[in-house]
Amino acid sequence: MDNLHSKLETYGHYCDEALLSEHFKALIEEANAAVEPVECDDIDLEDPSLILLDVREPEEFASGYIPGKNILTIPRGKLEFMAIEKIAKPYGQNTPIITYCLKGPRGALAAVQLQKLGFSNVRNLRGGILGWVGKGHPIRNYLGLLQASD
Repeated sequence: MDNLHSKLETYGHYCDEALLSEHFKALIEEANAAVEPVECDDIDLEDPSLILLDVREPEEFASGYIPGKNILTIPRGKLEFMAIEKIAKPYGQNTPIITYCLKGPRGALAAVQLQKLGFSNVRNLRGGILGWVGKGHPIRNYLGLLQASD
């Protein structure tokens, strides 16, 4: 568990370093401008029509995910190849989708790509799963439902 936590922490720092690139910053700003953000407190986890799309890598997903009714995990690098089969065919292209990642940028990029693929109701979770946990909301993993405490 400590090893996985260390890897995720290292990955989080890597994400921060990647944001230093001006070109990357511009790409993220463009994605954020194209996609409507959603705040943590505005998500209805009981909504059966809502898809929470986790675009993190499998080991990140294993560390914990947002516990909604419809949870899909498609890593950002595979999204374009899997979106039709895993989302459009079973749910349609108008179903509400909220993308999220660790901090927000991959989720925004994923949401833009979904829009380009014809999905019409896509938003991105502001702050990613770290923002979610930071607001005191629970996550689920193999240990069960977990919530950060002060």
